[in-house]
Amino acid sequence: MNRSSRLFPLLRALAAPSPVVGGQAVMEGVMMRNGDVFGLAVRQPDGGILARRLPWFSLTRRPWLRAPFVRGFPILLETLVNGIRALNRSVEMADGGNGDAAPLTPWQISLTLGLALLMAVGLFVVAPHLLSLIMLWLDLGGDVEGLSFHLWDGFFKCCIFLGYIWLISLVPEIRRVFQYHGAEHKTIHAFESGGPVEACGARGMSRLHPRCGTTFLLFVICISIILQALLVPLLLAVWTPESAVAKHVLSIGFKLLLVIPISALAYELIRYAARLPDGPVARLLRTPGLGLQRLTTHEPDERQMEVAVVALAEALGRDADTEIRTPPYSRL
Repeated sequence: MNRSSRLFPLLRALAAPSPVVGGQAVMEGVMMRNGDVFGLAVRQPDGGILARRLPWFSLTRRPWLRAPFVRGFPILLETLVNGIRALNRSVEMADGGNGDAAPLTPWQISLTLGLALLMAVGLFVVAPHLLSLIMLWLDLGGDVEGLSFHLWDGFFKCCIFLGYIWLISLVPEIRRVFQYHGAEHKTIHAFESGGPVEACGARGMSRLHPRCGTTFLLFVICISIILQALLVPLLLAVWTPESAVAKHVLSIGFKLLLVIPISALAYELIRYAARLPDGPVARLLRTPGLGLQRLTTHEPDERQMEVAVVALAEALGRDADTEIRTPPYSRL
């Protein structure tokens, strides 16, 4: 097989339109996105299901921002913004409200997003770097110019990521969110398989999905380990500050800048892996992410499946080509 015959299928997969439906678990509910809107459904304290349809905030309306290897970072940011909005609404609705309270203002969303990004930077960039410095001081690894430093950095990054997921899974409320996460995946599988979608039938689908955000985060971590191990020593070979503190501050700052190309590469990789036909390459790319989803998803019950199906119905709207069989619910 020549190079062009291998390259063209890859380019077609990357340039293909984005999947119709994606989702996210929220407090006592599910959010489903369909293009420029998303549906939000929540199980209320009285047992009823309350749902609404909301516009999707987008950062990729300009064509060049939707180009392959560009779109990953803005899509990551807009997903975080919409996830915060949906989570805020779900908390109101799950507490018995109707979700008509004043929405988060732009500065409140910016502050929440900033705090979330700050925590992510602290946990997955600064903390692994500092722990790798401890290995250097213990004479168990080299300095930041060497490979061993970045191997330790990657090891600590993976440990923090897996440990964080395991710890939050012990919280009962988060375990329920993970059940709704499984319900979201099962419902999307049922929708993508064709035919009517209903809670009973969708419950038999897999709770693991190759396009999951958990898989995306895993790809981000793996790509960051490789790129940082290659590019940080290269940067320091070009210019190294005289101060050791300045050298490590420069290294951490450069790692933060690398988040943009890393997220772009991870987004294209997860899209490519999801579109590959079953085979050795597809299994190689999908298996780690699907294995990680066994921690971030749990089997949902029938009532949680009903909520996910309602969220899908709201996202698709009344003109959906697929028949969505929902239980009775209230719509805002």
